[in-house]
Amino acid sequence: MNRMNGKQGILIPVVFMLLMLFGGQAQAVVNGVTGTNFNFAVREGHISSPDGGSILMWGYANGNGLMQYPGPTLIVNQGDVITINLTNELPAGNPVSILFPGHSVTASGGSQGLLTRESTSATDTVTYTFTASQPGTYTYHSGTRPELQIEMGLAGVIIVRPAGYSPANKTAYGTGDTAFDHEYLFVLSDIDPNVHDMVEFGMANQIDNSKRVSALWLINGRMAPDTMGPAYAPWLPHQPYNCLPRTNPGKKLLLHVVAAGREIHPFHVHGNNATIIAKDGRLLSTDGVTPDLAASEFTIQNEPEETVDAIFTWTGKDLGWDIYGAGVGYEHDCVDNSGDGFDDVTHEYCADHNKQFPVLLPEKQDLVFGGFWSGSPYMGNSAQLPPGEGGLNMNGGYFFMWHSHTERELTNFNIFPGGMMTMMVVEPPNVIIP
Repeated sequence: MNRMNGKQGILIPVVFMLLMLFGGQAQAVVNGVTGTNFNFAVREGHISSPDGGSILMWGYANGNGLMQYPGPTLIVNQGDVITINLTNELPAGNPVSILFPGHSVTASGGSQGLLTRESTSATDTVTYTFTASQPGTYTYHSGTRPELQIEMGLAGVIIVRPAGYSPANKTAYGTGDTAFDHEYLFVLSDIDPNVHDMVEFGMANQIDNSKRVSALWLINGRMAPDTMGPAYAPWLPHQPYNCLPRTNPGKKLLLHVVAAGREIHPFHVHGNNATIIAKDGRLLSTDGVTPDLAASEFTIQNEPEETVDAIFTWTGKDLGWDIYGAGVGYEHDCVDNSGDGFDDVTHEYCADHNKQFPVLLPEKQDLVFGGFWSGSPYMGNSAQLPPGEGGLNMNGGYFFMWHSHTERELTNFNIFPGGMMTMMVVEPPNVIIP
């Protein structure tokens, strides 16, 4: 164990954020593995917290790879027959398994456990087979002592693409109402480090679940600010998935929000509401085609094991100023041939065209600058900043914090900022998000 507290715990997250935030620009795709046949092994490993801590985890590994938390994200196609072979490399006496909520599964090999067939060793293979019959977002997790093994890290996500899906026809559920431009995964989970310490010290049978208290909160297996670092960062070998959503004005983001822990985490999106279109891989619909039961929310509530699909679009509507700075030296037109109130190219809200920023900013000596401030309130522009200030907003975008609405979950060992938090960036229209 290597946990740090106090001033070091504050300093390291800040330095990390400065050094790594844009070390690798986040792509607007979900990182994962594709195919129909997968070989999983359960292995031990240690994940890192931003204060230099090290926490023992059990995780699913893809083939000969390292264990990872969360487990490999499987991206498959509707109608595919999926086969997963599971072996167990944990210390003796810890059988493991996988459950696949939302799917009808056939299991063979291994030995029969309470909920499904289990693997007991590296030579004891269990094979799970199911048909990915319905598009959507699903979890998978251990069915063996789940109160312990999910806590220890045995959980992951399956995304089933609808029939007809392609890069030119990106939809969540096969209909135009579920079309999107970019997508991001948000696996929300919680950890009680004391449980992991007891497992590491060989005291797993003495764990009292009634005394479990979460102290760490994660998105995609990372705590802020590591959430905003690059995917597959070599210094986080067991935590390959990052979470730095980016978009352009008017674009549609598909959010896959998955509750993979023991608690409810109200996930709060700033900037605009998100429209919840599906839960647990089922469209919120009366006809199965149109998400007519969808709900517009600024906080996504999901219970343990629940998955939520939502569409988010940043509009800039009614901000009260011209976001591109017409009238203050950045002249442009706002052309709305479609009649929806927005410029057809830049998605500027035309009713705000030519309006100056409504607040007179204080002199620079009277301001405290954040790293994400470009020096200008106008998108795509920057202004002079004092030496050493700013630097994290290369394109003049707008930054919004996305986070748990339970305040204690924005900490790492009670140090803010951290935990279940990231930033969402609205980039100017000319910035290409791959």
